[in-house]
Amino acid sequence: MKFDFKADVLPHFLAISSFYLIVVLYFSPIVFDGKMMFQTDILQWEGSAKELLEHRENTGEEALWTNRMFGGMPAYLIHLDPKGDITNFLIKVFTFGLPHPISALFFGMVSMYILLLSFKVRPVIALIGAWAFSFNTFNFLSLEAGHNAKIWAVCIIPLILAGVHMAFNNKKLLGLVITALAVLLQLKFNHLQITYYTLLLVIVYGIGQLVHAYRKQQLPAFAKTTGMLLLAAMLGVIGHSARLSAVLEYGAYSIRGERNLPAFNQNDSGLDKEYAFNWSSGKLETFTLLIPNYFGGATQEAVPKNSASEKALRANGIDNAQVNQFIKGAPTYWGDQPFTGGPMYGGSIMIFLFVLGILFAPASYRNTFLAMTVLTLLLSWGKNLAWFNYTLFDYLPGYNKFRAVSMALGMTLFVIPLFGAIGLENVMRKIKEKETKKTFFIGTVITLGLILLGIVFASMMGYQSSMPNSGYPDWLMTALKSDRKSMLMSDALRSAIFITISAAFIGLVLFNKLKITYSVLGIGAMVLIDLWGVNSRYLDKDSFTNDPSEQHFAATPADNKISADKDYFRVLNIQNPFNDARTSYRFNSIGGYHGAKMSRYNDLIDRILGSEINGFVQKAQEGNFDYKGIQALNMLNTKYLMAGRAENAVFLNPEANGPAWFPESIEGTKTNEEEIEALAKINTKVTATYNAQDNGNQSINTGKGSIKLKSYSPDVLAYTASVEKSGLVVFSEIYYPKGWKAFIDGQETPILRVNYLLRGLVLPEGEHMVEMRFEPTSYYQWEYISIFAQYLVVLSLIFVVFINLKTKQEPTV
Repeated sequence: MKFDFKADVLPHFLAISSFYLIVVLYFSPIVFDGKMMFQTDILQWEGSAKELLEHRENTGEEALWTNRMFGGMPAYLIHLDPKGDITNFLIKVFTFGLPHPISALFFGMVSMYILLLSFKVRPVIALIGAWAFSFNTFNFLSLEAGHNAKIWAVCIIPLILAGVHMAFNNKKLLGLVITALAVLLQLKFNHLQITYYTLLLVIVYGIGQLVHAYRKQQLPAFAKTTGMLLLAAMLGVIGHSARLSAVLEYGAYSIRGERNLPAFNQNDSGLDKEYAFNWSSGKLETFTLLIPNYFGGATQEAVPKNSASEKALRANGIDNAQVNQFIKGAPTYWGDQPFTGGPMYGGSIMIFLFVLGILFAPASYRNTFLAMTVLTLLLSWGKNLAWFNYTLFDYLPGYNKFRAVSMALGMTLFVIPLFGAIGLENVMRKIKEKETKKTFFIGTVITLGLILLGIVFASMMGYQSSMPNSGYPDWLMTALKSDRKSMLMSDALRSAIFITISAAFIGLVLFNKLKITYSVLGIGAMVLIDLWGVNSRYLDKDSFTNDPSEQHFAATPADNKISADKDYFRVLNIQNPFNDARTSYRFNSIGGYHGAKMSRYNDLIDRILGSEINGFVQKAQEGNFDYKGIQALNMLNTKYLMAGRAENAVFLNPEANGPAWFPESIEGTKTNEEEIEALAKINTKVTATYNAQDNGNQSINTGKGSIKLKSYSPDVLAYTASVEKSGLVVFSEIYYPKGWKAFIDGQETPILRVNYLLRGLVLPEGEHMVEMRFEPTSYYQWEYISIFAQYLVVLSLIFVVFINLKTKQEPTV
């Protein structure tokens, strides 16, 4: 097969090289100096996954359960790297060894480039769309926060749509295998909310194809392609079916599933509305797509020297140190979200090109991509468009499992550079048409007019947040509003300049003063300068450091004191226990950090643990350490309470119930409400609660004897028991019915749910070996099928690419 190197190879080689070079240059401290970003969520993940990583290192096996988080939870929600999984190798190959997570940005550029080529966009314009997509501030703010899985899932979206688009446009086989591969890769990162949004975008695209097929009387062909795409996507899904089936199974038992306790004015299942929509983007916040500092940037931003705020503070006699502290992190943000790391900015130039796309692109593309844009904006507004989003929350299948809906703006920032590049391509195609100059001028005026409109709206709002007043004096609020206005006006002028320069590059082509390639490269340079400048406000050279985990997880005197105890127990870190996984790095923790806690555990936190902890702290501050007053913590075998990092901040709880015990009495209950109310009143070492209806109506009695933990691993616990009287034993382990199995002397026996969320067994008289193993059928029945599907996807891709190269078929639209 003969290649025209200049036409068939060189443009793509240069494009991919530019992607690699840009990522390497921006993140050179990571690539060349081995530094890392201080990513809060990744440090949280490292703490929560420590036990699992150590178990794999020591045994070579994957643990499917961990006791380090919230008393115990499935490990596949935190970390899973099964044997035979080929996706890690694929990622390394496709990203040429770039370090994680910045490799996602490179992959995102390649994905968008492929997508734009499938839409017949010339390589030099596809280049710009790819740069703009990966370098939007949504991705960079996500990097700073440590939302690595989210970035990867977003950066694979273009590849999914590329496969779908190819399948509908005479590249069926290639499109199908790309779809299967892209779905396989996206699901690897287990960010189901982004996958859900991706599905919505694909459905919108599919509706556009359906309308086209109806008009062309090609419905049978549409149905056939759709069916084949579903099969291809399903193959990608099966590649992760072991983990997905287990995760979906767990969903019913998590805070995203059905409620165990009644909640006022809330759905019977799914997340609480207030929790789900807490991060909702304001309607006017959409202007940050065009003007980055429209709403003041991040929650706290540095204001310039001699700003209105600094002058006001000094004029009112505020101490110099306090003034400096304030201006380094002033509350400049005045949007609707509780807090934010920065604006969702994708480049004013891309908004300009998007407007040109509306004016110049074919109607079928315009309607499809406008629909995508409008839908994602409406979703991002959340509670600020309650009639729409609450309806979806109540009735759209699966939508009530997700939160932080402002994330939908990440989808908007996928559509804008895609359609913007298509728009620029269509301008260049119509460069000689009579109406092009006039329409182009109208598009330029419209975009600049949007900037003016945004300024007017902000002025009408008075640069005042809709959130409750922060308590600042009027003189300081007046100064802050002045600074917010200055920030907005500065960035508005900045955006207008970038748009004007880009318009000038296109104008030079319209008037035959510059070649298209040079014009497009000039626009591309402006896009990079624009996005690079805004991103560096939030992720600059100071964001890179030498292994932040080494410092974050360094053992404290408190850690060393607890670590000296080699028994089996749990630890409560009183300081923010339920939003911190540092404790989980070394100890089995009462708390943790995860967005899908077990529902019953969350009930325990809300109904009992929260008040127990507060009550204990209040009494402890008075010198009364009431360990008998924390009965729920005792039943969870909370042997240590930690109130700081010093050795004297560790408190030994002598009342902890231990790994397992024989209760002296059993209090029967009929409902979850009855049971948790009873649990709040009993001495958990003496009494157990029991709901017979939830345990197959099995009647149980109290027993007598002793039981000790013999050995421990994350998903296998072994005990020795000496039973004087047959009866109930309560274990300080979280009850989860989908995987935990109990064996008495090798004979499987049912696990009972007692004390609302603990495991119980009825032991017969005598000496016994008791073992509990976590063996979820949902995972193991799909384990080998998953690996087979992954290899089938890869082999299919190799085969189809080989066939396409051999026949040298060009994609058509």
